Amino acid sequence: MTETDVLILGAGAAGLMCAIAAGRRGRRVLLLEHADRPGKKILISGGGRCNFTNLYACPENYISANPHFARSALALYTPEDFLALVEAHRIPWHEKTLGQLFCDRSAHDILNLLLAECAAVNARLQLSARIVSVTPASAQAARFRVETSSGPVLAQSVVVATGGLSIPKMGATSFGYDLARQFGHPIVEPRPALVPLVLSAEDQARLCDLSGLSVEVIASLSTDVQATQTPARLSRSRPSSPPAFGEKMLITHRGLSGPAILQISSYWHAGQSIQLDLAPSWPPATGSPLRPASGQTADVAPKPLFAALAEPRASRDLPAVGYQLRAALPLRLASRWLELEGNIGYASQHAPLSDAAIARLDRSLHAWRLTPAGTEGFAKAEVTAGGVSMDALNSRTLESRLIPGLYFIGEVVDVTGWLGGYNFQWAWASGHAAGQSA
Repeated sequence: MTETDVLILGAGAAGLMCAIAAGRRGRRVLLLEHADRPGKKILISGGGRCNFTNLYACPENYISANPHFARSALALYTPEDFLALVEAHRIPWHEKTLGQLFCDRSAHDILNLLLAECAAVNARLQLSARIVSVTPASAQAARFRVETSSGPVLAQSVVVATGGLSIPKMGATSFGYDLARQFGHPIVEPRPALVPLVLSAEDQARLCDLSGLSVEVIASLSTDVQATQTPARLSRSRPSSPPAFGEKMLITHRGLSGPAILQISSYWHAGQSIQLDLAPSWPPATGSPLRPASGQTADVAPKPLFAALAEPRASRDLPAVGYQLRAALPLRLASRWLELEGNIGYASQHAPLSDAAIARLDRSLHAWRLTPAGTEGFAKAEVTAGGVSMDALNSRTLESRLIPGLYFIGEVVDVTGWLGGYNFQWAWASGHAAGQSA
């Protein structure tokens, strides 16, 4: 029989941070990890360099059925707090675009930092530990009895940091959701987020031979197309004005990916169309391209790409349109887009285009609509949206309002961040919040 004050299920980013915070309070801490090593997702993040936080993280960067829930935890542990820890361990780092912070060397630096901090507070870590059951304890000294593959554990507090369903090949399971349901917690239906989108067979045939082509876009949702699934709880998670993301889009052999698409995928639901501005930075700015901040719309309307066609004596046929397109888009994409959108009913491609036809082409270029058939699923999703509902959790401590001493943190709860270090910041903040209370 093992006894501990705080038992943490899962030794990922949130679980390790919780162990550090609880251990600093003098609590006896035991972490159980079902894998053969801790922090697997930390090590693969950011291309192996770990995008460990974002300087601009704030509640507006997170999706939840309760959009205000994350405020308290994020305010109590900020990006500056984690950066101070990184610098205390003398880990070299750098900032990329949009406030994203990465290790100069390797994600191992972040994992080693967390493990060193755990060791400093005598938090114990047990690997390859399978959880058999979690039940209320009969002993007065403990609230929970946890049966494991290594024997029973008695604990005053149990913190569930088991993650979501994304990347199952790394061991993701539904354990956290199953445990929450066991204790009466409602679940917001989990779904893949930060995930590539799959196009219909028809659109694949039209576009996906351009696989590997990348272009700067602004991606958003088409607000006049309703999703086929709009339960009340789901609709609460949608902002009244869905954000727009100005980053790269990548065409794949099955659909669309790249940062802009991964970002908008977290807001997308079946039946909705996405809207793509294919020329958001036209004309190119001097020095660096015009690029709206991720999640924001451009401050000024883009100049019509085809404005030159309205000049006196200008050619107004489709070849002239193609010439203008190739100034703003990669050659193959310009040619393909014109094939798809340039059929406006003229018998000859050399027939002059009307002002209305040119305006329509320009509108379509800045608001090109596609309706994805689905996503690449949890296998390719970076995170899981949905999870343990906030309705039954304390926003400051992440403790259950139904079962005293039971906590849920990290990806297992219904808080999903944008791409770019936001989900790590939620892991640090939620882990710290629970560790301060458990």
